[in-house]
Amino acid sequence: MKANTMKRKTEKTLVALLMILGGVLVSIPFIWMISSSFKPESEVLQIPPTLFPENPTMENYLNLFESMNFGVYLRNTLVIVLFSILGLFFNAMAGYGFAKFHFKGKEKIFYIVLATMMIPAQVTMIPVYLILNEMGLTNTMAGIILPGLAAAFSIFLFRQFMTTIPTDLLEAARLDGAGEFYIFFKLIVPIAKPIFAVQGILTFIGAWNSFLWPLIIANDESLYTLSVGLSLLQGQYANNFGLQMAGAAFMVVPIIIIFSFFQKYIVEGFTMSGIK
Repeated sequence: MKANTMKRKTEKTLVALLMILGGVLVSIPFIWMISSSFKPESEVLQIPPTLFPENPTMENYLNLFESMNFGVYLRNTLVIVLFSILGLFFNAMAGYGFAKFHFKGKEKIFYIVLATMMIPAQVTMIPVYLILNEMGLTNTMAGIILPGLAAAFSIFLFRQFMTTIPTDLLEAARLDGAGEFYIFFKLIVPIAKPIFAVQGILTFIGAWNSFLWPLIIANDESLYTLSVGLSLLQGQYANNFGLQMAGAAFMVVPIIIIFSFFQKYIVEGFTMSGIK
């Protein structure tokens, strides 16, 4: 027994050490990026390099907003994030409809929705662009936002989760005189908090990192997002590594903070969505 106990302790210690070592190795580029964003330009290229800044400065971050219009890019990105989060309710309503309502062709329509997940997003960009162009929505914020309001994957996850909600609960609410919108917002939404959390996080990450579609649909720099601004930064200030690291850190840190606080909901949401 003692030998087995010692063996398990040794294995756990070895696994823990390997995980710590792997975590440190993975974190080095991130730590280097954050550290370099606070270094003056001369120190970034210093040989031998320094892991932490000897003369920390906020100059790189100030230049992002003073010289590169990152304030405009941030505003546009936040607008896209806001409307993408609001779009979750459309996806939730669609998932709720597929899960709890019976109508002609429901299964076929749902399979068509699932089939769209097999088509790469890049393939649909040209027809979507042509449609928006006919509607006069190119080079507008509406043209950037509208295609992202509905997502097949999100509808699928909501549908999978809402099939687990007892139908008897909904029937009891209807017998009490509750309307469909009241049932959805007062009954379904509170129950579906885990899946709303996971979809909210994934939607935030996708909207925050939006790059290709805003670059295609917008010709005006005042409509660019942070990702597009970061690519412009790499082109115009290719030799200013401190400024590039500041831009990259400004993009990455909010996502890491959001993920750190809500990562448990991602696992919980995916787990509960797969249970019927």
